[in-house]
Amino acid sequence: MLPPPAQFGLVAIAGFLVGSIPFSLLIARWVAGIDLRKVGSGNVGATNVWRAVGPKWGILALLCDALKGLLPVLLLPRLLAVDTPNLLTHLGVLAGVAALLGHLFPPWLGFRGGKGVATALGVVTVLAPWATLWAFVAFLILFFATRIVSVCSLGAALTFAIYKLTSEGSSLWSADRWSIGLFSIAVPLLIIVMHRTNIRRL
Repeated sequence: MLPPPAQFGLVAIAGFLVGSIPFSLLIARWVAGIDLRKVGSGNVGATNVWRAVGPKWGILALLCDALKGLLPVLLLPRLLAVDTPNLLTHLGVLAGVAALLGHLFPPWLGFRGGKGVATALGVVTVLAPWATLWAFVAFLILFFATRIVSVCSLGAALTFAIYKLTSEGSSLWSADRWSIGLFSIAVPLLIIVMHRTNIRRL
């Protein structure tokens, strides 16, 4: 078994590379021959695929972006044959954060990626399924109330953080879960920052 520093390094690099695959851009180019950066909002995310290419392709882009968050968390620590619960949790969080950063800042696109909602969805589905469920409920409620996807995404991110921090309390900062605690604060904040232009337009 590799020493922990090597495990963390490999997981971070692999997670980032998987996350940096621009599925939405590739789908739009393959299906419609368009550069997603030059149509609609210019964002290389699933929502722009939905608007520019069509709902079914937007759903496919959403699933692909979610999977590139879910699979690194689920598989990378286990591929390294990690059997220590604490280490397994922390490596899973690192894999998810790395995948999300890869999606947000893909080097192949000049470090200008999507806004991270779909990829974050894949990550949190593995790390915090109950909080994800509540975030999804919040998304649906806001969608039917406003029909504004950015508002729904922001509401879901805040709901995730609030639920996670209030439902687990001090146990979230134990030796085997502190990384999830930090994740529960940092990732929703990152989602909000990535939506700053949307917030200004509201």
